[in-house]
Formats: sequence, structure tokens, C-alpha cells
Amino acid sequence: MVSSNRPTLTIPDRLRSDRSVAIGVLAMLAAVSFLPVLLTPIPAMVDYPNHLARMYILSQNGTSNANPHYEVVWAFYPNLGMDLLVPQMARLMSVENATRLFLLLSQLLVVGGALLLEWTRKGRIHLAGFAALAFLYCLPFSWGFVNFEFGLGLALWGIAVYLMLAERPWPLRFAANLVFVAALFVAHFFSLGIYGATLGLYELWRLRHQRIAYPVAAARLVALALPALALFVVMHLTAGSIGGEDSSWFLGFKPIWPLRIMNGYNLTAAAATGLTLAILLYFATRRGILKLEPAGIWLAIGLALLYLVIPSRLFGTSFADLRIIPAAALILPAFCSLSLPGRAWNMTALAAISCITLINLAVVLAVWLPYRADYAAIIESFHKLDRGSRVLVGSTGDNGDPPFADLTSYPMYYAPTLAVHYADAFVINLFTEAGKQPVRTREAVRRLALSDGGIVPSGLLVAIAAGQPPANAPPLVRTWYRDYDYLYLVGPPGANPLPDLLQLLDSSDRFVLYRIRRRS
Repeated sequence: MVSSNRPTLTIPDRLRSDRSVAIGVLAMLAAVSFLPVLLTPIPAMVDYPNHLARMYILSQNGTSNANPHYEVVWAFYPNLGMDLLVPQMARLMSVENATRLFLLLSQLLVVGGALLLEWTRKGRIHLAGFAALAFLYCLPFSWGFVNFEFGLGLALWGIAVYLMLAERPWPLRFAANLVFVAALFVAHFFSLGIYGATLGLYELWRLRHQRIAYPVAAARLVALALPALALFVVMHLTAGSIGGEDSSWFLGFKPIWPLRIMNGYNLTAAAATGLTLAILLYFATRRGILKLEPAGIWLAIGLALLYLVIPSRLFGTSFADLRIIPAAALILPAFCSLSLPGRAWNMTALAAISCITLINLAVVLAVWLPYRADYAAIIESFHKLDRGSRVLVGSTGDNGDPPFADLTSYPMYYAPTLAVHYADAFVINLFTEAGKQPVRTREAVRRLALSDGGIVPSGLLVAIAAGQPPANAPPLVRTWYRDYDYLYLVGPPGANPLPDLLQLLDSSDRFVLYRIRRRS
């Protein structure tokens, strides 16, 4: 019998008990965190109804129920996560349930990927699960950036697998990287960027601190980037694209987003929980309780610089810089160590992170549950539309920008797009932007499509109807009174702005439906 000289690790009973409590709290938070998706047929996320409408079109393409105003044109776009998976899942269940299952799968990928990454680095579950649940309904996710959420979860799994294989033979590491790069490229381009930036920074840290030979480090970086470069070439050869070409910076928002990131519906709750979390992390770091590993310092600095320099709108995709924050919150805990001095500190930390998570979760439930009736009301209104009609969508407010004064009204903005399924309608603001979605408007209505979303302010419609259109009025609404059949005004109902032109058909607390009396 061969004896081992390795020391035996004995875990004190108190430490074992504290870990059991932490795992129990984590399990409880996870159970309640998935409830909103399980309890709501249509989650009250801003972009979600628009995505759901597109899933109906894709699932019914080529059938007798296909929408007459849209066609499906596939190309090699790096934003096809749900477009590829949901129609296949819809063969086994309803489109509505398949889309909701995709959202739930995205959440599971995010939480599971954060846990796997931490396990890979530390050999135990410690901080990552709590961070993932605290950010599960952060602003980018609660606004319905579903493909990004799915892709980010997949990126976390890819980063974890790559780190597992970091010291293994290069063919194995190259094969795993190739698989994840291909999957991420198709799922969501920005998630691929997060994956590449994280592993690139990690390899640079290895070069600096582990004294890797420069030729070896260069070869590893080339092998890391080569699959993505090859896919870019394939994309261009097949007439694919990333999205729009416009990029712009909104530098004034960069200091603000970290305090608004935690909640997409209530700025007070977002600021309170975000500021609390920031203060706790600051004091824990100052007292030496929370420490970043050397690799974590490189990642934190690199992601922070990326947040500062990246455009707010990148390749036609809005809130690009905002997405860096949840990515950092999900990646960095795997490179942190937290050493609390006693049980009271442990219980206090668990209580603090639980309160932050539950406060934001309570806000989500308070918004999502009432929206079940609101979405049911607008779906019922679709039965008053003539099949195959054209639908214009406007806002009761002064402009079509997000209603930052009351973000709880924002999830209704794209609800009228569901008319593409329930009434075979054309809806002006269904997402059909080239480079992002495989759904296109047909030639007959293409000039009327606001392909990247958005919403038309009612004041603009009134000015056009009065013969006083502003110089910057978009062409697609300059003759709206004869191009469209119905008008949805989203927001709190008010008086009919054009009684001689609009006939009231339906209304609720969040929308008004009018029939447009056609003008010649």
C-alpha cells in the first residue's frame, strides 16, 4: 500500500455549516428568480413582444398561415440565436411557449455558466451564483435583449471550458474554441466579442505573469482569433452582415449606467440597489476582505477600458456599452476571493445580497404580473382589425423615445407587433433590419417599414394631418392617413387627437386603437 505525504484538509464544522447555509440561500434565490418567466405567458420585456411576433412569422413561413406582408430571407447573420432555435422548438409546443422556453434557457445558461466558470477557477461555488441571480433582471435583460442574454450565457460556458483546457494539448483547446466561436457568432455578435475579449485578456495576463515565451503566446492568440476571422470571411462571401453601419457615442450616459443597471423598470430601485452593492464592494475591497486575483485585475481593467471606449450604438445596435456591465458582473466573481472574518459577517453578506436580489425581483413581478391583463387586452383588440391590414403605431407622449419617467409603460411599446400573427397585419415597427433578422417586408410595403423598431409620436401625426409636416418628418409617415388602416397609440389614453380622421375602436389603460378614415 502506497501512503501519501499530502496533508489532509479538514474543514471546520462552522465553515461547513456556513457554506451549507449559503448554498441553501442560493437555491432559494434561484427558485424564486425563475418564477417571473414561469408565471407570465408573455414576459413584460420591452423587445420581447417584437421578438415573439417574428417567431410567429418564422414558424408559419411556407404554410397556409404565412403572413402576406413578410418574407423570410436567411443569410449568415451573427444575431440568430432564437431565430434558429425557437421555430424548431415550436414544432413540439406553441410558439408562445417555445419563445418563453428560450428565455428560460437563456437564464439557465447565464446562471449555470457563471457557476461553471467559478468552479473551474476555484473548485467550489462561492460568489458567482449570487452575482448571476442579482443581475438576472438587470436593464439589458429586462428590456428584452434575449439573443444577447442567450449568447452571454453561452460565452460564459465557453470561457469556462477554455480555461479548463488552458494547459491541455493545443488541438483539444483549438477544437473547443472553434465550436464555441461558431455557436457565438451565430447566436449574437456582441457575446462573441465578450468571449474573445475575456480570453484575449487572460492570455495576455499569462504572457506577462507566467513568463510564457512570446512565440507560444502569439500562437495561442492566433489560434484563439483564427476561427472568428474565418467566419467573418465566410459572412462577407455569403452576403451576410453584422447590422447597420452607424455607430455613435453618448458619453454622458457612461457615468450613469452603473447606477441604473440593476433594474429596467424602476430607476429608484436600480439606484438604491446599485449604489448599495457598489458601497459594499468598495468597503470589502478597502478592508482586504474582497480581493481580485492577478488575472482578475487584468480582466477588470480591460473590461472597464472597453466600457469607456466602445460606442453606445455599435453597428446599429443600441446600448452596446451598457452590455459590458452585466458581462463583467458575471465573469469577475470567478476571479475574486472573499474572506469574511466570522459567522456574523457571513450572515450579513448573505442578507445584503439577498435583499438586493429580492428587491429587484419584487419590482419585476410587480410589473410582469399586471401585464398579463394588458397583453390579453391588446390581443383581444386584434380581432377588430381586418385581416391583412396595415397598422401604424404611435405614442400618446410628445416623442417616441423610451419613457424614462415611467419605465413600467415601456413594455407595451412593441405589443402591437403581435398583430402580424393574430390579424396577418403589416405593423410599421416590427424588427426587420438587414443584418439582424431574417424577416423582410415584401416590396409592396417596404417603404412603410420602420425596420429597426421605434415608435411615432402622435404630435408628428397630428402635424402631418394638418398639412404642417416638419422638415425632418420621415417619408414613411408623410402620407400616413392614406397608407395605413389602423392606428395604435401606446401610452395613457387621452382625447382623440383627430376626431375627423380617427374612429375609436378599443382602448385600455395602456393603448388606444383607432380606425383611420382614409383621405385621398
